[in-house]
Formats: sequence, C-alpha cells, structure tokens
Amino acid sequence: MKIIKFLCSCLIATCFNCQDFAIKSSSLENALYKDPSQPVEKRVKDLIGRMTLEEKVAQMHQVTLNGLVLNKNGKVNDDDIETLFKGIGSGTVESPFLNYADVATISEATDRYLRNKTRLGIPAIQIAEGLHGYLAFDTTIFPQAIALGSTWEPELIKQMSAVVAKEASASGVDQALSPVFDVIRDPRWGRTEESYSEDPYLVSKMGVAFVNGLQGEKEITKNGIPEGKLMATVKHFGAYSAPLGGINLGVVSLGERELRNTHYYPVKKAIDDANVYVVMPSYNELDGVPIHANKKILRDVLRDELGFKGYTFSDYEAIDMLTSYFHNVAKTRDEAGIMALKGGTDLEAPGAMTYKNLVTLVKEGRLEESLINQAVSRILTAKFKAGLFERPYSKPEKIEEIVHTYEAIKLSRTLAEESIILLKNENNLLPLDQTKIKSIAVIGPNADQIQYGDYSATKNKATGVTILEGIKSLVGKNVKVNYAKGTHISKLDKSGIVAAVTAARESDVVVLAIGGTHKVLGGVGWEGPKSSFEVDDETLNPPTGGEGYDRTSLRPPGVQSELIKAIHATGKPIVLVMVHGRPYSIVWENENLPAIVETWYNGEQGGNAIADVLFGNVNPSGKLTLSVPRTVGQIPVFYNHQPSHRGFYGKPGTIKAPGRDYVFETPVPLFEFGYGLSYTTFEYRNLKLDKNSYSVNDDLIKVSFELTNNGAYDGKEVVQLYYNDIYSSVATPVKILKGFKKIHLKKGETKTVDLELSIQEMGLWNTEMKYVVEPGEFNIMIGASSNDIRLNERIDIKL
Repeated sequence: MKIIKFLCSCLIATCFNCQDFAIKSSSLENALYKDPSQPVEKRVKDLIGRMTLEEKVAQMHQVTLNGLVLNKNGKVNDDDIETLFKGIGSGTVESPFLNYADVATISEATDRYLRNKTRLGIPAIQIAEGLHGYLAFDTTIFPQAIALGSTWEPELIKQMSAVVAKEASASGVDQALSPVFDVIRDPRWGRTEESYSEDPYLVSKMGVAFVNGLQGEKEITKNGIPEGKLMATVKHFGAYSAPLGGINLGVVSLGERELRNTHYYPVKKAIDDANVYVVMPSYNELDGVPIHANKKILRDVLRDELGFKGYTFSDYEAIDMLTSYFHNVAKTRDEAGIMALKGGTDLEAPGAMTYKNLVTLVKEGRLEESLINQAVSRILTAKFKAGLFERPYSKPEKIEEIVHTYEAIKLSRTLAEESIILLKNENNLLPLDQTKIKSIAVIGPNADQIQYGDYSATKNKATGVTILEGIKSLVGKNVKVNYAKGTHISKLDKSGIVAAVTAARESDVVVLAIGGTHKVLGGVGWEGPKSSFEVDDETLNPPTGGEGYDRTSLRPPGVQSELIKAIHATGKPIVLVMVHGRPYSIVWENENLPAIVETWYNGEQGGNAIADVLFGNVNPSGKLTLSVPRTVGQIPVFYNHQPSHRGFYGKPGTIKAPGRDYVFETPVPLFEFGYGLSYTTFEYRNLKLDKNSYSVNDDLIKVSFELTNNGAYDGKEVVQLYYNDIYSSVATPVKILKGFKKIHLKKGETKTVDLELSIQEMGLWNTEMKYVVEPGEFNIMIGASSNDIRLNERIDIKL
C-alpha cells in the first residue's frame, strides 16, 4: 500500500511540474475569471469558488525572490523557482535586491512559472521599495522624502513618482511600498527623514501627488492601474510617527480628536483624492491594542469610516510581533494569525510566519473561512485591477533606455535645487562670487561622501555627485579648492581636525559639510566589497538615522561640533551645509556662523545642486516643513499647537508669561515651520477676499493678494495660507495651514496670487466627536512662514 501511495505521489509530482499539466483543463481556459470583459467582482467570485483552502491561504502571504540567482547563462533555474512556490503561488513576491536588469530577468521567469505551472495560473503582485527612487542598482536616485517635502512642489513629486513607476514596472514590479503618510511629531524618531512634514495638510498634498504619479489619476484608477504604473501603499496607518520618547515601534498615546485631526486626515485624502490601492498598518500599539490586530482602526475606521476598498499589507514581521517576544498579546503564532486576520490585516509579509497555519485553524474550527475569503477577495481584486491577468510580464529588449534616463537625472537635480533651504545669510555672504575669492575650503565628513538616506541601495560615490565634486565642477580652474575631511560622521576621532584647520586657513571662505549617514538596505555585502562604500564604511560610521535609528540628541553626531568650533576659530567666513535626515538643534552655530544651508539628503545630483545654490546659479526656495527645536527639551514642538501648548512667543531673554514657559529657555523653536530665506526679498500687500461673510454651506473662500520681488535676484517664494478659528467649542490650533503656492518672480516683478480655502476644511471634531463647521469668527492669514504672517483679515461664517 505504501508503495502504491509513493508511486501515485511521484506521478502527481511529475504532472504538477509539466509545462501544461493535466489539471489545467480546457474548462479553466474558458473560466469566467479569465475573461477581461467581465466585471472584476464576478471574476473574483468565480476564481475564489474554484480555489482550494490551501490556494486561498497562499494568496495571503509573500515570497521573497532574494534567494534566486542567475546561472552562467544569465537565466533562472526552474528548480529554484519550484522550490520557492511548490506549485501553489503566493499573493505577493518581494523584488530581489539586484541591478534592475537582473531583477527583470528574475521577474520574467517567476511570472511565467506562476502563470503556467500553478493550477489556476494566478500571477503574484511583485513589490519593491520606491520611497525616493526604485530600490534597485543603477536606477535614478531622487532626494529623500524630507527634502521632497521642502520643495513645496506637489507637481514635481508627481513627476518623480511617475519616473519611479516607469523604472520599476520595466523590471516587473507591480506595487511600491510607498509613499509615507506619517506626520512628524518627534524628530528624534529615525524615520523622520522618510516623512514629508509635521503638518497633515502638507503631508496629504505631497502624498496624494506621489500616489497619483505612481498609480495614475484617480478617475483612471477606479477602473484599473494603467500599464507602466504601480499600485501605491499608504504607510503607516495608526499614528506610527508619534511614539513616546521618539523610539521606533514605540507606544503611541493620543486622544481620538488628535488622531482624527493629524494622523487620519492624510490617509483619508489618499483614499478620497488618489484612490490608493494598498494600506500598510503600523507596528505600534494604540491604547493597548496593536494596530495589526486592531479591529477598531483597520475595520471600523479605515474601511467603514474612511472608505478604504483595497487590501492591507502587513509591515514586515508585524503580525509575529503580536506574540510574547514583543506585544505580548498572543501566546502562539496561531493566536497571532487569528487576531491579525480578525483585526483586518489581509496579507502577511515578509513571509508566512503566522498565516501559514490558517488552513489548519479553519479545519479545526478555530477560524471562519469567510474571513479568509474576504481577505483573498481584496488581494485578487487588486490583481485584476492592476491588469496582472491580462499583462504577462516580459523584459523590455532595451530596458536600459527606460531606466536612469537624462530626463530622470535632470528631474532629480531640479528636485534637489527646489528643496534646499537657506536658514541664515548674515551680511549676504551668499551667494559666493567667483570673481572675489581665490580659494575655497571644502571640509567635513559629508563633503566628499554620497548620502542618499534610508531605503537606498548604495553609498558609492560613482552613483552620484558629492559636494566637493559639484563645487570643483562649477568653479573649474578659477578658484583653488582645498579639501579636508576633518572628522568621521559618528566615530569619535579628532585626528583629522588639524588638517581641516590648515585647509581653512589657506582659503578665503569655508564650505563645511556636516551631517548624518544612513544604512544601506541589506548591508555591506549587498553591493560588494567594503571599498565600494568609499570613506563611509558602516563599521566606522554607524547609521545615525533611518528606520530603527532613533536618537536622544539633535546635535550633530560624533565630534562634528568640535570640528565646527575649530574651523570657526580660524576667523574665516563659514557656510555650514547640513546633509542629514532630521533637524539639528544648532543654537551655537546659528549664533556664531554667518551662513547656514539645509540640504537634507538630496539625491544623486545633490552636489551639483548645492554648488549652484552656493554660487548663485540657483536662488534657494525651499522652506522648512517641520519646526527645528532649540533643544530636545522642547519636543514635541510643532507650529499647529493648541493655544495652551506653548508660552509667550518671544525671543530668549524677553519677558515671559508666568507659568507658561521654561525657566531658562523659550518654547519657541529655533526655526519655525514654513521658514526659508532667499537671495531676494518679497513684499506682500493688498489682501482681498471675495466677501467678508460666509455660510457653513458655502464651498470656498477665494483669497488674492499681490506679491512683489523687490530684491536684486530672480527668485521663488512659497506663500502660505493659514486660518484660525478664534472661538470654538473645543480647543483648536493657533494656526492651521490650508493652502500654499510656490511663485516665481523676476526681480522687480509683481504678480497677483490667487488661493482658495475650502470652508469644509475649516471644521472641527466637536464634543460629540462629530465633524462640523461651526459658525463664528475666523482669522485668514497669509505668511512667508508660520511665524511670519504678512497679511490677515477676519471673516464671519454663519449658519
């Protein structure tokens, strides 16, 4: 009997591995789910009705392609793919961390296997990271998200994500695990750099633009994802960015009103204005309940209230974290899987750690199969709408003409230019004049080192332009460039400071490039020998920011502060250039250095962009999208606070409001939200509103004013529209951003700027937790920053 069973199993296995095995009958070829003319709902229902329980559960987890390699013929071994899938497929596959062309080869082989060698031929959704570029080698690397936010240019973000979609889809990718919709509330948090802003409105504008560029416009994606586009993933739903102590994965302690006003708002916009296909729950717990098992958050709020119709993709290992080793709410992985599925998490990543036992749990009567059908239907709906069943992937013949094009590189440089923020420019030290300086010192650990930020594949200098290279290219032989590294980023080694001081003394002016560093995703071995890291070997400079790299200090890491003070002691004029992913509390530097430039991590063309700004080829126009604390003791510090949250808006040393201030410090940040200087100056005047009294049922308040460039340079100004509900039934922020535009003006030019404020955006969550627009007085404000209001006018809103 055992021999007969063995022979039968061998026969089944042989058939299972045939190119066209017998199970794939002509009835399947004519199955309704294969007919693209049928509605998606009917195709999903038909397919689920044909699936075994095992096939359904396979759709609820991910398989990584990282283990696949190319043989000496540049192909993938069929046996390796069979080992991964065992003839049953998966919901998603993780794109391998390789060169984009090699990814394409593996993608093609994987897709062919799933279509032809699984019973139902269900393709998988291939996912990849795309935060600021498609995460594969030799693709276009754009500025990090915090820099993208600083452009205040949603249209440019949209153009960038369209490039990400084009490059990634050429390699076989179907879904990007981007963008990040988290609202920054604590810059100690390492993932600050992945986020756009502390303001929910600005986050929503940048995030929605990213989604529309990546997926296609909302009206199109209602029917499906166009070819050459990707499904977008909203990250991370559940107030992930407000952990206690600023530590990653930490507990979040917020009231419901704050959750709605700040953290749910951008996600609602992603659903309403961009029809986002995927949402990733966050790692944290909220009021004691981990988000991945939180029915109130993932079902009641996300789906029933916010209207999300797509599928939820777990953060990596997050479901397993429900067990005793992290959240301690589940004793076993079986319990964790049940909790997550009931809570509303549809797909487990990076693999089937807890969901692998769902089949057994259903057969034992511990789990309803209807819950599995529900999750699988959402995943399959995404696959049908993404066109996966109708578009078998084939590697483009000239894929190199699609990826890292001249236009993409140019866009990366434009974004870098638009993101750079001038924080200080005493006595107009900047822009530097080549005709008046004979030598320039370029000093610092980030002067000749590439830094791209988290979710990057490399730090190799060959992939981009450093600040030193950008300056040398710009000045040519006209100006002597003296370079010295000075210090490492985080290693406590002062031995290079002497050489840096010498370089400064031999120069007319100093560009001092300090900052942070990030982890190369996957580690050193991912891109070959350590020499490929140039001087920024992670053994010398551990990451100072990014996922899982949180800090207790906002000072420059290592001994960089000592380098700064040593160069300052030379008496040479210094331009401090910061290359990093979170704001630094640079009180001493602001008091003692004449010029400070914030660049964040600004992509592969960052060195050229910074050089152009320093020498005046580009007038800086970036503005801060988060408040810069004077000290960590001010955290949390953000502009849109309640009236009671901060004390007197004065400078240090001025009279303070009793009981509402610090003993030796002001609660006012070092640099406020929306702040940024230019080489020119702008005058705001003649504010006009279409009327002075409105109804709660009106649509818009139309605002106009005149903006004049009355300085010596052409330039761009980010004008900002705020409002304040003067008296309200619940406490509301002192200012709320609800509009902005970046306006280009030639010197001496005047333009009329038109902005619109939605009255429905001026509501609040009242004491009954209902969203209403309350009648009353409102202040409409136009500013150059949140603390530099140039024009304002009061209006009435009546019933």
